[in-house]
Amino acid sequence: MSRSRASAKSAGTRMETLVAWHLSDALDDDRIERRAKNGAKDRGDIANVRTALGERVVIECKDYGGRLMPGPWVQEAHTEAGNDDAAVGVVVAKRRGTTRPGDQWVLMTLDDLAVLLGGKREEQ
Repeated sequence: MSRSRASAKSAGTRMETLVAWHLSDALDDDRIERRAKNGAKDRGDIANVRTALGERVVIECKDYGGRLMPGPWVQEAHTEAGNDDAAVGVVVAKRRGTTRPGDQWVLMTLDDLAVLLGGKREEQ
C-alpha cells in the first residue's frame, strides 16, 4: 500500500505531536512543543529541548512505517541543528509495531550522545 502526500503529512504531524507531548511530560517542561515550519532553513520539528548543560537540541521526527534511513536522517538533523545554532541534532523515528512514545527509536552520533550527557563534542 502506497502513501499519499496527505497521509504522509498526517503521519508526520501525529509523530511530531506524540514526541512533543511525551518529552514535555517526561521532562516536566511545558515549553516543549511542535515547531512551526521554517521552509528552506528548517530548524527541526520539536522546539525548546535542551541538553544537560542548557544548549539547544534539534529533534527531527520521521514516520516511514518502520523503515529506517539513519545516514540521511541524521545528516538532515545536523543541518537543521546548524540552522538553529543548536549543539545537537537527533532523529526520533517511528518504530514498527508500537505507538507508545517511549518505545520509538532515537538515532544520533556518539558525539551527539556525549553532548547530550554534558560532555564536549569531539573535534574533527
